[in-house]
Amino acid sequence: MHILHIAGARPNFPKLAPVHRAVCRAGWQQTIVHTGQHYDVALSEQFFRELAIPHPDENLEVGSATHAVQTARIMERLEPILDTRRPDWVLVYGDVNSTVAAALVASKLGIRLAHVEAGLRSYDRSMPEEINRLVTDRLADLLLTPSRDASETLRREGEPEDEIEFVGNVMIDSLLHALPTARASGFRHELGADANTIVVTLHRPSNVDDPTRLTAVIRALRQLAQEHTVVFPVHPRTRERLAQLDIELAPIRLIEPVGYLAMLDLVQGAYAVVTDSGGLQEETTALGVPCFTLRANTERPVTITEGTNELVPEPAVLPARVRAIRGGRQGRIPEGWDGKASTRIVEALTRRAATRRG
Repeated sequence: MHILHIAGARPNFPKLAPVHRAVCRAGWQQTIVHTGQHYDVALSEQFFRELAIPHPDENLEVGSATHAVQTARIMERLEPILDTRRPDWVLVYGDVNSTVAAALVASKLGIRLAHVEAGLRSYDRSMPEEINRLVTDRLADLLLTPSRDASETLRREGEPEDEIEFVGNVMIDSLLHALPTARASGFRHELGADANTIVVTLHRPSNVDDPTRLTAVIRALRQLAQEHTVVFPVHPRTRERLAQLDIELAPIRLIEPVGYLAMLDLVQGAYAVVTDSGGLQEETTALGVPCFTLRANTERPVTITEGTNELVPEPAVLPARVRAIRGGRQGRIPEGWDGKASTRIVEALTRRAATRRG
């Protein structure tokens, strides 16, 4: 069995790492293709090192561009690689441009496609990720879902039952695997973070591309910083937008983007997290840390119904929402968030090893 993994952006790497380890245990051949969608060392190479992912076999080096240009570049550069290597399965992760581009190429070449993290929906097509999710799920031959509600979504959309496989959340495999190392890193201590620290991440266009919206978010964060230490690892694109604003940022503490282990150590000991990231919604639920998501919707509703996540569409109410959690917020770990999702993915592929795409 030959498995070809597609990864290209920061959210992909913690999903790839445990699956790669599980496929290693199965003794199968593997190829890693890095599309280069994220090319900054802090957003890419550091993750490979910290998650012990082997150096990619292929790097498409597509770099930053518009969604259409980036997707087209990936398709153009990936096609000859897939046509030459002809793996048994192409595995794609999440909902980035690399995911949908690889799905299109694999499908057109008749190579079986498995989507890790299938069935997630925000029902907001203004989000590019939602388009990527929809297209990838329509093309995939195996839909590997992180939660039961994601499986039900796919059934409602008409996907065949034999293509849907609930495996659990592979992101949590990485988290549980890395947590002891992250805690031992000492990053929180070096940064001076404590149990009163709020961690912030923002990168989505809906929050950072609208100056009025971004200004409202910063004002809310400055209010929080009167009562908490607010640490904000700033995505390069977000830093560029902040530089264009005529607004005071202090006492918010801006730092450079950090690697997976440092971020995990920062989050696991935080008072709360304020974010628009999908992955952090999941990680905070797994860690029992309150999370406030600055969005009107989420493709991960299980983090709200079972976990510690709360949607905050309006930044102005954020300080009051954070104050309301004093005394802690209780949540539970969703089914399949047990560190064994990657093993179940290999089991799902094994059951289909004897079948071929018609």
